[in-house]
Amino acid sequence: MFISYRKVLTFVLLTILISWGMATLYFALGGKWRTGDWKALLFGFVYMWIPALVAIGVQKGIYREPVVKPLGVSSRFSLWFLAAWLLPPAIALLSSVISLAFPGVSFSPDMSGFIERMTYLTPEQLEAAKSQLAAIPMWIFLLSGLIQGLLAGATVNALFAFGEELGWRGLLFKELAPLGFWKSQALIGLIWGIWHAPLILKGHNYPQHPVLGIPMMCLFCLLFSPIIGYIRLRSGSVLAAAIMHGTLNGTAGLSLLLLKGGDDLTVGLTGAAGFIAMALVNLAIYIWGKPGKLQ
Repeated sequence: MFISYRKVLTFVLLTILISWGMATLYFALGGKWRTGDWKALLFGFVYMWIPALVAIGVQKGIYREPVVKPLGVSSRFSLWFLAAWLLPPAIALLSSVISLAFPGVSFSPDMSGFIERMTYLTPEQLEAAKSQLAAIPMWIFLLSGLIQGLLAGATVNALFAFGEELGWRGLLFKELAPLGFWKSQALIGLIWGIWHAPLILKGHNYPQHPVLGIPMMCLFCLLFSPIIGYIRLRSGSVLAAAIMHGTLNGTAGLSLLLLKGGDDLTVGLTGAAGFIAMALVNLAIYIWGKPGKLQ
């Protein structure tokens, strides 16, 4: 096998140029990146599907090669689909536990710390949220969040995430495979992190540190890329990667639900605590998974 660097470069440049160009236009026209805004939701969906559309265009339109089988679009079920579904909330909860080791971070069973992080709500919405949370036992709210995140992760979130995954764990996974598992996943993770830059600058994942959030997001993607890449490898399907990505997005909030203190650089799945949790999973893959022998 050999790497078609021209194909990889064509895909990466087109994906980033189109994505960043669309983001620049959206924000220049007054678009906002905030929870609950239908325009932001629509923009996010289109943004996430640009890698898939470019991958199809490059694979089929430029190189005249088939898309479905080479890019791993397979619905053949295996237990690795189940692992893809259940591992994200486990990592989120592990990162929550690790967060408690950071200075100034404490366990918040009344979820007051979680409420303080809802900066996107109006004062009226904030008061309503406080009343709602006060009336619901903590364990019920946690279980409800877990179930909702899992259901969304395997359905609507997976549909959103498939747009990215056909590019990252589809075309790039296939084309960069000759580099070996760890090198290829590191390169995919770096590209994936850089692609997020316009959204990070607008407060995505790191609202308190939008500029420093860019290298943080790159580090997050570098650490998560081998995990989702391993699922892609063992399942043989980019659909499993989409489910894992979608479930990660749906359950990431669990990592902050019972925490008070810290900031977006330290606590939660996308903070330093999450990085430690993902590093431990990567270590387990390295020791017991032996992905290099599977390629």
